[in-house]
Amino acid sequence: MKIEILGTGCSKCNKTKEMVEKAVKETGIDAEIVKVEDFDKILGYGVMVTPALVIDGDVKVAGKVPSVDNIKKWIKK
Repeated sequence: MKIEILGTGCSKCNKTKEMVEKAVKETGIDAEIVKVEDFDKILGYGVMVTPALVIDGDVKVAGKVPSVDNIKKWIKK
């Protein structure tokens, strides 16, 4: 599983990364967590506001920090 956090390094982007790491640790799922800061790559997903969370190429949320519970639901599917 590949989880991408899209954002340019703002505090909400960093918080999203923390939440993803916590959710992955708690579920025990093997996942590659990647921080994407390249603006062109972010726009390539059609994302206009960050932070955004992409799981296996699918944008799950943009413009807000997701909860650990929501992240767990998305990574368990």
